[in-house]
Amino acid sequence: MSTAADIRGAPVYFSAPGVICGAGDGCEELWHACTAGSQAGIKKVKSLSGKEFYVGRVADEKLTKTNARFDMRLIRIADAALNQLNDGIADAISKYGKKRVAVCVGSCDNGTELSLQAHKEYFSTGKFPAGYSLEMQGADYPATYVSEKYGVTGPSLAFSTACSSSAGAIIKAAELIRGGFADAVIAGGVDVISDTVLLGFDSLEAVSSGITNPFSVNRHGITLGEGAAFFVMTKNAPADGATVRLLGYGETADAYHMTSPDPEGTCAAEAMREALARAGLSAQDIDYVNLHGTGTKFNDSMEAKAVNNVFSAQHTPVSSTKTLTGHTLGAAGALEAAVCYTAIIKNRNKSGSGISLPVQVWDEAQDPALPVINIVTKERPAATKGRVDVCMSNSFAFGGSNASLILGV
Repeated sequence: MSTAADIRGAPVYFSAPGVICGAGDGCEELWHACTAGSQAGIKKVKSLSGKEFYVGRVADEKLTKTNARFDMRLIRIADAALNQLNDGIADAISKYGKKRVAVCVGSCDNGTELSLQAHKEYFSTGKFPAGYSLEMQGADYPATYVSEKYGVTGPSLAFSTACSSSAGAIIKAAELIRGGFADAVIAGGVDVISDTVLLGFDSLEAVSSGITNPFSVNRHGITLGEGAAFFVMTKNAPADGATVRLLGYGETADAYHMTSPDPEGTCAAEAMREALARAGLSAQDIDYVNLHGTGTKFNDSMEAKAVNNVFSAQHTPVSSTKTLTGHTLGAAGALEAAVCYTAIIKNRNKSGSGISLPVQVWDEAQDPALPVINIVTKERPAATKGRVDVCMSNSFAFGGSNASLILGV
């Protein structure tokens, strides 16, 4: 009979994350926004069409010019998060060597802010501007940039599975380490909000006219966001003593519809169960779940069913932090894993009323058509199990690409 250690495989450790998004620059700012329920980072912006949208936007003053071959907003956002990890990355290179440090990056929108400008000039003059290259829009470029920035020569992998992209990057990072292909991996995701993204999602009638309101009978869609989150994942515990590990993960595919999830959430529940099985844990061992929680009619319905299916008897506290950060698309899996990481660190050795969890800001008008789940709000901050040692983060993407991560000590 397999033991929990056999199922988990060799341990894979997370460094403290480098993060930036509309809700904060660094873990401390992000955690404050998540526990205070601050939506200050969600602003109204005007698109190319003149239509206005609420967006979780990184403040321009937080971003600086990079030495990238293609210096664009996407890369500047990634750079702002990566720079928070410079010391840890340098330590990994020193310890393992550049050939043993890999890169796994999830992203969806690569360079469209430059593409729109370039095509506008092309249609006006018949020529693209000097320096414009399709390479900047290649799915590989964010990962290529990270490898070039640090001079690492291990495997450099890009992931573009919509909203589960960076969760998939974290999973593959663990597999590279456990498979002996790398000793450390710079893993995470980045995405940017451009007019292409805003108008594309608006054409699907998926964007909310107000700030997103997940699981409410009054929900009307998503609020988009931009940001980046990265970890240094290693086979050895980090020197700072913060031994948070990737305990388990699950990946499934609905194969149901290009943009709509399976309404019953069958494969989403399967991804969670697969993560639990790989971790050697049961539902009662999970102390908090960060929901995908987009605020769309179909995602919230299927996710509520899936969570109720897996956790129905446990009353596990859950919340969607997209009400605070916006939906950061390809960066969401890593950003929400960073929220879970911080929840574990901030609640270490705490219990009862001393525990704090990320809150969901919504109107609390529970959709009666959905199973009731234990959503944490500012008014119910203590809806916990009395500990926060193990957290789950869910990412359920277009095309039914489902990923579930379990982080714990």
